[in-house]
Amino acid sequence: MPHVALSAEKVPPSRIRELAEIAMSMDGVLRLYFGESNLPTPDYIKHAAFRAMEEGFTFYTENAGLPSLRSAIAQNYRRLHSVELDPAGEIVVTASGVQALNVGIRCALDPGDEALVLTPAWPNGSSSVAMANACVRQIPHPLCGERYRVDFDTLHAAVTPRTRLLLYTSPSNPLGWVATEEEQQGLLDFARRHGLWLMADEVYDRLYYAGGSLGDPVPSILRKATRDDAVMVVHSFSKSYCMTGWRVGWLVARRDLAAKATQLNEFIVSHAPTFAQKAGETALAQGEEELVRMLARLKENRDLSMDALRGLPGVTVPKPDGAFYLFPRIDGVTDSFAFCKRLLEETRVGLAPGVAFGAGGEGSIRICYAAERSILEPAMERLTGFLRAGA
Repeated sequence: MPHVALSAEKVPPSRIRELAEIAMSMDGVLRLYFGESNLPTPDYIKHAAFRAMEEGFTFYTENAGLPSLRSAIAQNYRRLHSVELDPAGEIVVTASGVQALNVGIRCALDPGDEALVLTPAWPNGSSSVAMANACVRQIPHPLCGERYRVDFDTLHAAVTPRTRLLLYTSPSNPLGWVATEEEQQGLLDFARRHGLWLMADEVYDRLYYAGGSLGDPVPSILRKATRDDAVMVVHSFSKSYCMTGWRVGWLVARRDLAAKATQLNEFIVSHAPTFAQKAGETALAQGEEELVRMLARLKENRDLSMDALRGLPGVTVPKPDGAFYLFPRIDGVTDSFAFCKRLLEETRVGLAPGVAFGAGGEGSIRICYAAERSILEPAMERLTGFLRAGA
């Protein structure tokens, strides 16, 4: 009897989704497990999509996406990072950031190759490596005092003749960690020295609290890389513009890989939805004021959540510089999924278990603090009460 491919069976299920499925069957849950704000997409973006549909943007586009959107993305890199990109040859629009991740990995890895992934991290990166019939070597970020760091010694020791790719996320989901300029340069030098593709997930680059002012982006690795470097950057409209359901992202890559990713788009998704691409153009052109307002709210939510957890015995809360997550470590927790399941059942608060994020994640929980205060405040009260009770 035919069976499901063994390569597909090897891809582990998402423990975040597993917890969410339980929560979705329950009433009155304060949902902080998914990585999204509960704010709707701003009206100016929705109206742009309506206009695009009325103007006939409902047909096929180029596999690499609308030239106008690629030009807008290139202009955005020029404005924010002083980086010059060729929109025709170095930018590929994708149907979400995860599709950019997937197609980039498929272009970089052959079956049996190995990828180094800095973890704890959003599990879709490691799963995309597995879907390419390649092997994942997870390299945990050590927590040194109040800050996570890159363990370059472990990275060097993990390289084998089959290693082809290094994937990292900055700002990090779930850590909120942001690579320093020194760490960025170290990762780029490491990839050059070992002849690896360096893939940077920069989806949260605008959600940054440690810049000169709110709205300043995390510096892209593209500022340090040459256009001939084996570097890929994954990005998305989802987080910065509250467009998670729109499924539009992009991949920046060296010309040869970008060309192949464009070709593979045809066989995966053809292209991102046409009117959603037009809405993305409007988000880039008109979104700064709304983005800064959202950042101010997120920073307040971060501080409220940290204040609630600080001082609790056995709880360590590294301060995140980016994204919209806390990743507190809880002494005595050895099964974070069981902890989150019990928290859900007893308090109706839904969080993501640290084990879902790979090596180094067990013993922690992820709190998405992007929710509005009417959800976040009671959720934090219930969580702190649960922890004080010695859960």
